[in-house]
Amino acid sequence: MRGLYLVTPNWDDTEHLLEVTEQALQEGVALLQYRHKSADAALRREQAGALLGLARKYGVPFIVNDFIDLCEALDADGVHVGGTDMSVAEARARLGKQKLVGASCYGDLRLAHQAQLGGASYMAFGGFYPSLVKQYPVTTDPDIVLRARREITLPCVVIGGMTPDNAAPLVTRGADLVAVISSVYLADDVATAVRRFNALFSS
Repeated sequence: MRGLYLVTPNWDDTEHLLEVTEQALQEGVALLQYRHKSADAALRREQAGALLGLARKYGVPFIVNDFIDLCEALDADGVHVGGTDMSVAEARARLGKQKLVGASCYGDLRLAHQAQLGGASYMAFGGFYPSLVKQYPVTTDPDIVLRARREITLPCVVIGGMTPDNAAPLVTRGADLVAVISSVYLADDVATAVRRFNALFSS
């Protein structure tokens, strides 16, 4: 589990969402997460189902943010849970051993330890930088990646205002995946943006 972790924006235009996502998948993506906080249930089902089809086409694991019922209904590859969602242990119990369960740990190493004990597949830290999408205090210390690498065996995801330039020091510290929304979906050239992120992991 290493490379670009693509997370979808809150776009209601399904056709455009699929078009940009496929451009990214063509260049190589490690994980794809469907995240749409304001969609109604029908739109979520439509978009997630279509994105799952794309993910299958390109052989990329497909994760649903928050909505474990949707993950189960589609037989997606896993779910990502945040601090206000169900616990990692609850998600793992529902989905079984074969599915991926990701955990938001923000800037708190204790949450990462708890996630590992609960059966998480990966831990996600951030935000590290100001985000165009998510509103949060930008307080995560980059050195949390170093500490997590020493103490926890889970793959490490970094998120929050990521660009190829500012993600580089986090990858150097040991981040396995860089989670990105705007830097890909709002890029003038999606393919080039994805290639620049992938280059961080080429060595």
